[in-house]
Amino acid sequence: MEWISNLFDLYGYYVLFLGLFAESVALPFPGELAMAISGHLSSGGSFNLPLIIVCSYTGAITGTLLTYALGYKLGTPFFEKYGKYFFLNQKRLDTLSVWFDRYGSRLIFISYFVPGLRHFTGYFSGILRVKLRTFLIYNCTGGFLWVLTYVTIGKILGPSFERLLHLATQYTGAAVAVAGILLVLFILFKRNKEAILGRFRRRGRQKG
Repeated sequence: MEWISNLFDLYGYYVLFLGLFAESVALPFPGELAMAISGHLSSGGSFNLPLIIVCSYTGAITGTLLTYALGYKLGTPFFEKYGKYFFLNQKRLDTLSVWFDRYGSRLIFISYFVPGLRHFTGYFSGILRVKLRTFLIYNCTGGFLWVLTYVTIGKILGPSFERLLHLATQYTGAAVAVAGILLVLFILFKRNKEAILGRFRRRGRQKG
């Protein structure tokens, strides 16, 4: 948070436009955090809320339009060969293909709220030759809702934002550990589902 706050002090709204643009083309930048912090800063009058939304939104949409154009122009062969330099390796291409088969163009809208996915749907939408009109509708709508959500979170939390962010950082390790344990238990259950259910059925019959 201190790092992003320093960037805001130095560059103001440019941080939001350039940062969200960079994130949209799959470069590392904490977009959600930056928007939430800017929303928090607007509570103290440091930033203008409508300008925060406009800069964040135009940065994100400009970036995704660029990735769509690159995907459309360069096509599948280019990304199969050079995609790894865009963090878009073959495994990720295959995963996106499965997701698009399952959800269709709606994935463009959903992807904004799925970390690690929104950075690549623009590229893949272009590769798949999704109609520009369709891409614009889902992308612009999803992008606006995404920006509005995170800026509003920072605005509403106001003075509590820093404390909650500190707590979230403090307990991230514990949350990851718990999530890992739950994931392992779920996998074990899936693998042994029939045996476990069979055991419960036999116990039920014995009691009956």
